[in-house]
Amino acid sequence: MVQPVTTSRNLFGTDGIRGTANIHPMTAEIALRLGQAAGLLFTRGAHRHRVVIGKDTRLSGYMLEPALTAGFIGAGMDVTLVGPLPTPAIAMLTRSLRADLGVMISASHNPFEDNGIKLFDPDGCKLSDATERRIEALMAGDMSHRLAASRALGRAARLEDAAGRYIEAAKATFPRGLRLDGLKIVIDCAHGAAYRVAPTVLWELGATVIPLGVTPDGFNINRDCGSTVPEHLCAQVLEHGADLGIALDGDADRVLLADEHGELIDGDQILALIARSWAASGRLNGDGIVATVMSNLGLERFLASRGLLLHRTKVGDRYVAEKMRADGMNVGGEQSGHMILSDYATTGDGLVAALQVLAVLVTQDRPASEVVRVFTPLPQVLRNVRFSGTSPLGARPVRAAVAAAEARLGSSGRLLIRESGTEPLVRVMAEAEDEALVAEVVDGLCATIADAAQVAADAA
Repeated sequence: MVQPVTTSRNLFGTDGIRGTANIHPMTAEIALRLGQAAGLLFTRGAHRHRVVIGKDTRLSGYMLEPALTAGFIGAGMDVTLVGPLPTPAIAMLTRSLRADLGVMISASHNPFEDNGIKLFDPDGCKLSDATERRIEALMAGDMSHRLAASRALGRAARLEDAAGRYIEAAKATFPRGLRLDGLKIVIDCAHGAAYRVAPTVLWELGATVIPLGVTPDGFNINRDCGSTVPEHLCAQVLEHGADLGIALDGDADRVLLADEHGELIDGDQILALIARSWAASGRLNGDGIVATVMSNLGLERFLASRGLLLHRTKVGDRYVAEKMRADGMNVGGEQSGHMILSDYATTGDGLVAALQVLAVLVTQDRPASEVVRVFTPLPQVLRNVRFSGTSPLGARPVRAAVAAAEARLGSSGRLLIRESGTEPLVRVMAEAEDEALVAEVVDGLCATIADAAQVAADAA
């Protein structure tokens, strides 16, 4: 199945606006206009309007934060600055402070050279495609006649206890009466937004904490650490003899785990564990959980064996969240580690998801290797092919290769080919019972797509 990105938006991708810092569209000019446009769109009524702005630890945050602030102030909004905090903290603070809008400056798992801007509505939910298109339309036009008069400009102030508010909110998701005493936990914060709050939460709940990736310098976010390089976490779990390893990404909205043997545990296993635990205690809403087309077929089969369904969406945690809200479900996520537990948060929260896993470990008093490996996944291979210019997916050789690959996999396997919504990449994923066949199919498709991309680049 080929799933290209189909959207009429020019700036917004699957997770806000993202790009290389100080190069269009990730410039101070765009950030200023974004603040103006979003401020105008979300100014409704006669009350003082407020926007909460947070960021991760990238150097370019120092450029984008004041530009956004100026834009919102020019639109007549008051700005509450909270500094480096996880994305879910910004969503939570937007709701708790009764703000009209929330903004997170982060490129999530990308390297420091990149940055991004994510927007949240007053309920702490990511904006819909339609709302993003309205913002883009405002940005493309002349907003000067709609900006605030001199006496109606907004003000900016810093919320000093923002980190403490999130720490208490995260701790409150851990079951009352349980403690982490006696557990040794390695947590890798990727030198990112959770570098202070995540180790603090675990320590205050009683764990012995080995913190990694907690010395950000503006350049080292996600570099050789965090959920994108989980090998570092796995090695440290073994070195310290830890009971569990937790790896967050740059803005801490996703998580991967490592058991006491240093073996990686992906998002599908975490989803399965939480679904089983919550279903057993009567906490699971709806008839199952929500995940994306990337989740392993083994997860779907495991849920079916327990009378639960796996509802799939296109890739992107906000599409998972939208499906959850539409169907009244409270567990959803992505194989990559975005875990949305709507009883506690409106967006992915890696730390809160890890706490739910830790609650099961404490309750069952068994090692992670026995508790968190819930199902046997089907062999699955995912590879990326980078391209420049136009997408190679429309090329005739690629379409023919896809058809041939689908025929080889048959009804017992799955093939998914899609463009990334945040980078110029084609992602190729296949899974089936036959591991060798899966590898052959992916290798062949990647080679064909790479050739088509080179032909297109040479012709440009």
